[in-house]
Amino acid sequence: MNMKKNLSIYLTTALTCLIGTSCGVSNEQTLSSSDQSTADSSQAPSTTQAQSSTGPSPTSGDLPTFSLAWSEYPSWSVFGVAEVDGLLNGKAGELGTLEEKWQVDVVLHESDYDTCITMYGSQKVDAACLTNMDALNPSISRPSTMILPTSTSHGADACIVVDSIKSIADLKGKKVYGLEKSVSEYCFVRNLEIQSQKEKDYAFSNMDPAAASAALQQKQAGVEAIMVWNPFVMETLSKRSDVKVLFDSTSIPNEIIDSVIMSQDSLKKEGGEAFACAIIDAFYQTTGKLNDPETREGTLSALGEKFSGLDAKAMNQIVHQTKFLSSPGQAIELYASDALVDTMKRVTTFCVEHEITGRAPTLSYGRDPKNDAAEFIFDAQYVKKAIME
Repeated sequence: MNMKKNLSIYLTTALTCLIGTSCGVSNEQTLSSSDQSTADSSQAPSTTQAQSSTGPSPTSGDLPTFSLAWSEYPSWSVFGVAEVDGLLNGKAGELGTLEEKWQVDVVLHESDYDTCITMYGSQKVDAACLTNMDALNPSISRPSTMILPTSTSHGADACIVVDSIKSIADLKGKKVYGLEKSVSEYCFVRNLEIQSQKEKDYAFSNMDPAAASAALQQKQAGVEAIMVWNPFVMETLSKRSDVKVLFDSTSIPNEIIDSVIMSQDSLKKEGGEAFACAIIDAFYQTTGKLNDPETREGTLSALGEKFSGLDAKAMNQIVHQTKFLSSPGQAIELYASDALVDTMKRVTTFCVEHEITGRAPTLSYGRDPKNDAAEFIFDAQYVKKAIME
C-alpha cells in the first residue's frame, strides 16, 4: 500500500468558497514559501536564463542519461514547471539549460504516485519523488539516498469530522476512513499518541482518500470522520459548512517529508552525481521564483496547472500547508538535525508494526564510512555540491 495516489481530481467548482475556508491551521502556525526564506537562501544557485520550451533543444550527444519519476503533488510538481520553463527538457536525447550546465541528459516520467513507487522499486527509473515513509520498503532491495528533501506536511494531512464530534475521544466507536498503511494512518496514530490515546481503542478503516472525501461531502450514512491529504482536505471543507478539522499534521512538524530518492548504484555511475545536482538545481531555481514577489503569483499559477488545475489563490493556501524547503540552507538544517533521527525511528517503527515493510532498513545520516552499507542514507552532500557550482 502507499500513501499518496494520483491527485488528479475534480476541483472545478466552489474555488471561491474553498479559498475562504479555514483548514485548521492558524496564521501563527502557517508560513508561506516566501516567509520560509532565511538568510541562507542566498546559497541558492543563481537563476539561469531558461530556454523557451517552444524552441528547439540541443541534442545530448553521448551524455549519460538518468531518469526521475514524479507525481502530482505541490513540491514535486516543481519538476513539471521546470520542464515547461526549459530548465529540464525531460525527453531523452534533448537538453534543457540545466542539463547543458551539468552535462547530463534528464528524462522525466510523470505518473500517479503508486506507479512511481513501482517504477523505482523495479529499477525502471534512477530516482523518484517519494516520502520518507514510502522510501523505506524499496530501500531494502535497492539501497537508496535521499538527495533532496522538498517539503514537509504542515496541515496538508488532516482529520475532518462532523460538528457533533468535539474531541478525539468522541471518535471511539466510530470509523475513521482513510488510506491505511499510509501517511494518513501514520498522522492519525501519531495524534492519538500525542493525546495519550491507545490505537487499539480506535477504528481506522481503509478507503481511498478521493472516495472518503466524496463520502463525507455527500453525507453518506456512517461516514462522520475522514483522514485525508490535500487537495481533498480543502475540497471537503469547501463543500460542507458543518465539518471541521479535528487535528492535522501541524502537530507533528517535519515528520512527513516529501523528497527525491535516488538509487545508490545510480549515484555511483558516471554522471550520477551530475544528475542529482541538475535535479536539485532545477528545484531551487523554481522555488526561488516562489520567494520572489515579482514572480510568485505566476509561479503559483504554473504549479497549480501541474497540481489539480488550481489557480494562484488556491495554490497560495496549498503551499501554506505544504511547507516548501525552498532554500538549500533549510535542507541542510533538516539533514543535520537530531529531530530527523528521532523522526525516522518513529516512522520505521510504525512501518514495521503495521507491516508496511517486513523489516527496518539500515539508516545512515551523512557521509559516514562506517555506514557505507546502509540501505537508506540521508546525505546533504548533493545539495551542497549543487549550490557550489
